[in-house]
Amino acid sequence: MSRQSIWAPKVLSLVKAGNSTAAIAQIKVAPTVKDLQDLRKLLSTGNLLKTHPNVDAATTDMIAALSAPRLHRSP
Repeated sequence: MSRQSIWAPKVLSLVKAGNSTAAIAQIKVAPTVKDLQDLRKLLSTGNLLKTHPNVDAATTDMIAALSAPRLHRSP
């Protein structure tokens, strides 16, 4: 059994607090694509993707970067 990651809710709280710079920094070092997708789900339910387009772009870019087969992260 895998544990639910708490990364996405923590980054969501940064966005809600208005600290999008810190949120983008965390997005750039995201652990997995699943965590980024979970964050996008949380942001879309709160309509925060429309109000924070820079966070939207950062999540989209990092999902594409982490999904690429030529990029691997060390454990």
